[in-house]
Amino acid sequence: MAGELAARGMTESVLEHGMTLRDRLLASPRFQRWATTLPFTRPIARRRARELFDLCAGFVYSQILLACVQLRLFDLLAEGALGAKELARRLALDESAAARLLAAAVSLRLLERRRHDRYGLGVLGAALLGNPGVMAMVRHHQLLYADLHDPVALLRGERAATELGRYWSYAGTEERAGLAPDRVDSYSALMSVSQPMIAAEILAAYPLRRHRCLLDVGGGEGGFLMAAAARAPDLRLQLFELPAVAERARSRFAAAGLAGRATVVGGDFFVDPLPTGADVISLVRVVHDHDDARAVALLRAVRAALPGSGTLLLAEPMALTPGAEPIGDAYFGFYLLAMGRGRPRTANELGGLLRAAGFTRVRSIRTRMPLLTSLLSAAP
Repeated sequence: MAGELAARGMTESVLEHGMTLRDRLLASPRFQRWATTLPFTRPIARRRARELFDLCAGFVYSQILLACVQLRLFDLLAEGALGAKELARRLALDESAAARLLAAAVSLRLLERRRHDRYGLGVLGAALLGNPGVMAMVRHHQLLYADLHDPVALLRGERAATELGRYWSYAGTEERAGLAPDRVDSYSALMSVSQPMIAAEILAAYPLRRHRCLLDVGGGEGGFLMAAAARAPDLRLQLFELPAVAERARSRFAAAGLAGRATVVGGDFFVDPLPTGADVISLVRVVHDHDDARAVALLRAVRAALPGSGTLLLAEPMALTPGAEPIGDAYFGFYLLAMGRGRPRTANELGGLLRAAGFTRVRSIRTRMPLLTSLLSAAP
């Protein structure tokens, strides 16, 4: 045993030494120049340089996208290509400024150049046009960018208040159930417009027809429940939300003709017991808003509300998701930091919280687009 440990330690030491040598080599200007001269290393060197520059220029790219969204450029081109002069007129920009924006949007594949000095949607612009939730998030990110103007101060906790902390009003108060309607209007509307694409991923991965009643905890204005109702016509619906948000949900259910199938309960899931009677409970983009202690408290409340044969569905972007690593640790890591609480977690970390809350059977369910959401199911 001692020999195996010594051998393992020696192997790790050799690997660590090798990684240090690699880092020194890649940091060497002489090596960087050499790598650009050889045919077999030149493509790698160029790709790494592009990746590094994209990191440096990312904020500029995001602001070009924001300008396109604010000017409704994609909407203008939804019916077909338009000439540069016509676009300048409709955007209320002089021709020079319009040309600058159009060229930038083409370079980012938001637009494409067409014949006769016309511009049409690019592959990314067309995709954005079909996702109003993403467009809403682009506008919303102005708050995040304001909070990130001094990231070191944010990391050190030197910001007394943040724009996102004010926006997500429930995150900065212990009196969550008493929030006035005007404090929840904006974030409830944002969650509603971004919910359909998340709901589509969850419902494609997990069929709800096998269940009789779904309780969505922290489900906003009921977007996920309405999507579930369309997929499973016999499914009864329950929603538990803060009272001010619950009132908005009741109105949406009534307008959608679901008042007879849906029960809405207002309360605070850290204070009030959850409704019983559901055999499946969903937490969609909820757990990552909270620290570990609060997350376990919420999961225990869910466990108490479920029958022994029930199922919990936990859906959110997760850290270290293959192919979507920056979404979890970089984007959501800093978004939640600016919001004031919570953190992204890996599927294994969430599994640990679920087991601490009394769940014994935790399973990862593959989704089509894990960068939007990953999915775990758990049973008591």
